[in-house]
Amino acid sequence: MHVIALPELDAFRAEARDWLARNVPRSPRPPEGEAMREFDLAWQRTQFEAGWAGIAWPKAYGGRGASLLEQLIWYEEYARAGGPPLGSLFVALSHAGPTLIIKGSEEQKAEHLPKILRGDVLWCQGFSEPGAGSDLASLRTHAELDGDHLVVNGSKIWTSYGHLARYQELLARTDREAPARHGISWVICDMKTPGVSVRPIKAMSGLTHFCQVFYDNVRIPLANVVGGLNNGWQVAMTTLGFERGAGTISHQIELARALDALIDAASRPASGANNRRLIDDDHVAAKLAQLKAEVSALRSLTALSISRGLREAVPGAEGNIVALYFADLTKRLHAVALDLFAPHALSRSGPLGDWTLHYLEAFKWSIGGGTSEIRRNTIGERVLGLPKPKVGR
Repeated sequence: MHVIALPELDAFRAEARDWLARNVPRSPRPPEGEAMREFDLAWQRTQFEAGWAGIAWPKAYGGRGASLLEQLIWYEEYARAGGPPLGSLFVALSHAGPTLIIKGSEEQKAEHLPKILRGDVLWCQGFSEPGAGSDLASLRTHAELDGDHLVVNGSKIWTSYGHLARYQELLARTDREAPARHGISWVICDMKTPGVSVRPIKAMSGLTHFCQVFYDNVRIPLANVVGGLNNGWQVAMTTLGFERGAGTISHQIELARALDALIDAASRPASGANNRRLIDDDHVAAKLAQLKAEVSALRSLTALSISRGLREAVPGAEGNIVALYFADLTKRLHAVALDLFAPHALSRSGPLGDWTLHYLEAFKWSIGGGTSEIRRNTIGERVLGLPKPKVGR
């Protein structure tokens, strides 16, 4: 393993900081719809043309080939520069791309990885179903073998950006007689294939990011199966490992930035006779200090995950610890913001920013990618070695 010397890391930080300062978009990112997609893709193309696309991807597949320590530096500098979130590109860059790099065929890599890096297309995830959310083993969307194609029927739900994506990482049951985890396949689904229909779902935040996707005799070539027929469970665990591991670093950086904004707002003199600052109240200061300590603890957990990643190609179940802690912390941080600044925080366009939107959006982190309850079970079983919970009496 190549150990990067400190001067090399300092040079990398300086290079990243300089490029980001000159290139991060200054126009506001549209919150949803096609305008958001075009903004995200354009920013991805800018990074690609400058050699910063796929910061964690191997150079052999067009990425930057950065070490985990360099990735952490990149995300730190990205936050410092006010870079936009991965947003609609999260699945493509942090799910599909890394999964294809490890599990995909050379033909699949050649077809899809350049499109992702160049900012040509979005991907979405087709895992959860109306009757099979976090319990993927119980999914019912099925695919029948017909010559050199699979014929897919069923439905997926909570598909982020499904109405904007060109491709989907789809889990379908390809052997209904096999045990639950042994008859599933991970398939690349072209969202323009006849028989695919998408119904957008408006979230309680008012944004339309989620969708339900329906499959009516959708024909997908067998060449689109990743990792082999009926091996989808193992491929999916690779995908979720990235989702719950280093792929969450950017979200954590955004959370730290939100806390800094909250502390800054609490440090400004309030309007009124005494111009007293909120942070001058001992109770408020204690709340903010506690959040600061917890964000630092989250950073330490991430550093531990990165350290482990230096020895492992695919993130392990320990990533669930980071994801669980992040989901709880982001909800509490935005709840504190509403408590401190209500009723002013309820303004959707006031000087404090849209804290209401961020609070409502925060709840998705304890559901998406596996509910908090499922993550606790996974931590207990796969990290702590505890017996599986008993179902029923």
